[in-house]
Amino acid sequence: MAIDAVIFDWGGTLTRWHDIDFHAESVALAAAVTTVGHDAEAARAALHQAGSRVWGRSRDHQQSATVSDLFDEAGLEHDPELLKAYRDFWEPHTYTDPEARPMFERLRADGRRIGVLSNTIWPRAWHVGFFERDGIYDLIDGDVYTSEIPWTKPSSRAFAAAMAAVGVSDPARCVYVGDRLFDDIWGAQQAGMRAVHIPLSDIPAEQQGADVGVPDGVVHRLAELPALVAGW
Repeated sequence: MAIDAVIFDWGGTLTRWHDIDFHAESVALAAAVTTVGHDAEAARAALHQAGSRVWGRSRDHQQSATVSDLFDEAGLEHDPELLKAYRDFWEPHTYTDPEARPMFERLRADGRRIGVLSNTIWPRAWHVGFFERDGIYDLIDGDVYTSEIPWTKPSSRAFAAAMAAVGVSDPARCVYVGDRLFDDIWGAQQAGMRAVHIPLSDIPAEQQGADVGVPDGVVHRLAELPALVAGW
């Protein structure tokens, strides 16, 4: 059956995998706290713990969240204008794999639509900004970030939202590409898609789901993907 659309995970798939210092992340996040009289270390610890709970609900219940939800979970007030330190902390980890644009161009030349579906608490504008900075957003037909919908992967409703964003309706004619067996591979297959695993990420144990998926295909570089899809 012909493939109409290829939809991608973001972190660890369209970006190269990076190990993250989550202590340093929570320090940067705490710079946005405006709660009067707060203790900086206590705020950092509260945000770190809140992050674990928020991502646990994503993993176990496919419940989405935003950055604001994270501060609410920690019981802290914040100023979104002060999130610059947090965004600056993450920026080195956001750069698009250099193979992405030529891979997108080849998929487009073969008549495929291109989409993105990312589990994220960040606002759309941040992700779009990263894609525009790296010169690939013009090749993306539709993108969905779970911070703007009620569900996260592996919910089939998240995958349906991504299909709608790229303008396709038959999941059997769609391929999802990701680095996580539970969220990306098992989730896409439950939604009726084929799924390609790019196994280059060292997924933390606490982020792995209870079930794992068996991919329909495996690639070790983005450049390998168009040839694989062309054979289906």
